[in-house]
Amino acid sequence: MRLTYRTKKILDCVMVISLIVVVSVVFAVLSRSTFAEGNDSSVAQEVLSAKYVTFYDGEDKLTVKTEARTVADAIERANIVINDGDKVEPGLDTEIMADNFHINIYRARPVVVRDGSVEKYIMTANYDYKDIAADAGLTLYDGDEMEIIPNVSFLESGMSTTYEVTRNGGRTLTIEEEIGFGERTERDVNLASGTSEVRQLGEVGVKRVSYNILYIDNKEVSRELIGEEIIREPVDRVVAIGVKKSIPPEWGSCADWARAAGVSEADLSAALDLIYHESGCRVDAANASGAYGIPQALPGSKMASVGSDWATNPVTQIKWMIGYVNGRYGGWQQALDYWYSHGWY
Repeated sequence: MRLTYRTKKILDCVMVISLIVVVSVVFAVLSRSTFAEGNDSSVAQEVLSAKYVTFYDGEDKLTVKTEARTVADAIERANIVINDGDKVEPGLDTEIMADNFHINIYRARPVVVRDGSVEKYIMTANYDYKDIAADAGLTLYDGDEMEIIPNVSFLESGMSTTYEVTRNGGRTLTIEEEIGFGERTERDVNLASGTSEVRQLGEVGVKRVSYNILYIDNKEVSRELIGEEIIREPVDRVVAIGVKKSIPPEWGSCADWARAAGVSEADLSAALDLIYHESGCRVDAANASGAYGIPQALPGSKMASVGSDWATNPVTQIKWMIGYVNGRYGGWQQALDYWYSHGWY
């Protein structure tokens, strides 16, 4: 079969367009790979920080991989709608710190609560009787009962569940209360100065407390604590505070001598600051008063208690200085603080 000139032209154009498309796709793939691998570390960081989160909503279950930092953020990214009255556990502000994180969603439902002649219609996600009563603005005292009323007329309550309160004349109240958690800070010599990091999330504790309620004219006027039991102890929030300061390159040798003498990383910055104020970290530094060496010992021969090479060995001199600052000031930072106040130590 012979092709016409026009047909050949059309085929040639198709081949050129196809070649251009292939080259464009290859270029795009290579460019994207290069971008992800070399030019945007934040993209790689997000991938590394992504965690699996599973949502439980009644009978429904959804597992996603997300870079969300909090429960609220995860819910928003998953396009899950939370309505008024719905309950989310853990709380919306909770940080997602671990993989395989679970989030429970309890949907609010219509409820009618009857307390004698009082009837209240509410939307609640709770199922515990005391929580339902509290949502309705009622208090269940010890001995009071609340139960579901079956076979309530649909015309009366619609699709809601009806609960009825039976009062048994009690005037004591037992409830669970939260115990706030504290916060502890820890110095971290491996964390840069001026930065901090949460090492442990705080958790509220729970205690069960009983009160004797005093009423006047059928109104509560006071309550007396008559019993208390810790159910769960609170857990402190722990924040690491960075104390690692950058060491100037020109202080490198002195820092090595200090480490060899036994100065810890936590004390290194304060130690070097004090050393350079006193002697510039010169082994043979001397002044008219007779003070000598890196620590400006007066007289310098005091350092012989640490080693016979006290006059020439920087490690020996700093070892002596460690004993001096600990014995007189209680540590390097205290000695440095004193120097800044007095100009000497």
